Amino acid sequence: MKNLLFALLSGLLLAFGWPTYGFPLLLFFGFVPLLFVESKLRNKSSWKIFGLAYLSFFIFNIITTYWIYYSTAFGMWFAILANTLLMSLVFIIYHKIARKINFTGAAIFFISLWMSFEKLHLNWEFSWPWLNLGNGFSEYYSWIQWYEYTGTFGGTLWVLLINFSIYKSVLLFLKYKDKTIIYRSILRNFLLIGIPIGISLFLFYAEEEPDSEKLEALILQPNINPYTEKYNTNDKSIGKLLVQLSKEKITDSTKLVLAPETVFADGTKLTKFKYSDAYYYSKEITSKHPKTNVLAGISFYETINDKAKTTYQSNYYKEGLWFNDYNSAYLINHTDSEQLYHKSKLVVGVENFPYQTILKPILGDAMIDLGGTVAMKTTQPDREVFTLNSGEKVAPIICYESIYGAYVSEYVKNGAQLLAIITNDAWWGNTQGHQQHLSYARLRAIETRKNVVRSANTGISAIINTKGEIIQQLGYEKRGSLLGEVNLNSRKTFYVNYGDYLARIAQFLAVVYFLIALTRRRNQV
Repeated sequence: MKNLLFALLSGLLLAFGWPTYGFPLLLFFGFVPLLFVESKLRNKSSWKIFGLAYLSFFIFNIITTYWIYYSTAFGMWFAILANTLLMSLVFIIYHKIARKINFTGAAIFFISLWMSFEKLHLNWEFSWPWLNLGNGFSEYYSWIQWYEYTGTFGGTLWVLLINFSIYKSVLLFLKYKDKTIIYRSILRNFLLIGIPIGISLFLFYAEEEPDSEKLEALILQPNINPYTEKYNTNDKSIGKLLVQLSKEKITDSTKLVLAPETVFADGTKLTKFKYSDAYYYSKEITSKHPKTNVLAGISFYETINDKAKTTYQSNYYKEGLWFNDYNSAYLINHTDSEQLYHKSKLVVGVENFPYQTILKPILGDAMIDLGGTVAMKTTQPDREVFTLNSGEKVAPIICYESIYGAYVSEYVKNGAQLLAIITNDAWWGNTQGHQQHLSYARLRAIETRKNVVRSANTGISAIINTKGEIIQQLGYEKRGSLLGEVNLNSRKTFYVNYGDYLARIAQFLAVVYFLIALTRRRNQV
């Protein structure tokens, strides 16, 4: 029973340390009870350890991401059960290796393996990095200003190091019953937590945006219900609404009007874009305000008659006919040109079918039950940066893409001076889903030291500065607009230049310590 309670405690500590409701200090203790149980049962059945780990991580997952249910019940259970399984596999591998090497080696292995797991979650087709530990500090952004050097993997490393430091102190105290161990542990861990926070606070107050070029942006929030209105409201009606919303606050100095992901959802043929309602009503805005550029989301498609021209992302329609389906962003100004970007980090089961050639013969179209559609989205290889008619460079980041630090940094490498996020978070209702998604955008601002403008269909739309502070926001389920001035800069942070280097080091160390363990006999911790 005690073991079950310890496993339960680990899950609760991790869950209640999570944004946007939790206190991240709890994350520094979250693994300790589970690690302690593992040490007690090290020579017992691995299945028992696996079961306890699964309980801990299931509690962590379901409390933090239950809101997926509002989009799809099946998708929620798939995401939670699968992610719990992966976390538990990491822990059971650690359990096997810890039997054969000393405490320090086992700690390094676990930390490295967990970071490697998080790196995998950023890159494979079942990608779900929502609960990567470094994300847990998004609301306490003044603690992690050093993310401009480390990205979120710095936060993951921080959490795991302190958990093992506390865990070691617990083991030593239980072995020697010496209270000085506790006192030393309190001091050591106070410093391990306090020094990074102190460095961060220094960076926070030292961070000053240079006296650089400014841009006036107008962010639109149409507040269209995705279940009852979005696909029952035609593009013409949406276009009129966006024109109306823009009129409320637009000025002659406004350079960017931002509208949400797939705000034009009817489905526009890619080659007929200039004849679409999206194009017409965007032009209506720019014709009256020549300095203005409209950046908005749209659903595109293109048909293919030649099988040789299809890709693995092309969708079969009928004999001799295929089509590509795009979740896209476009930029239009008073010139005749338009710029397009196709979303390329896709939501599992909703926009893509992972490992389709392998799984589809087995599962059929089961993946579409995760809340998606029958059409797999088509992506593009490069991070397109839009250029405004006055030369400013803007990154068009679509929804789920904003969760990926290294991915977003590619826009900056390509010249982006401002991050523009367009999204539709209404699928999850008024839950933690949309709040966490907004909160994670703070991390991208810190990592890249770029201002963020964010247009969300039903909210929360916002303007975020380079410190991760929300300067303006428009609340959930409100129709309206935000007008604000943002700074532009061409800085490239250490993280932008070097990406997830901590994860790459971790992958190397995980392999090294795994190989060391294979050559050793079982050892006591």
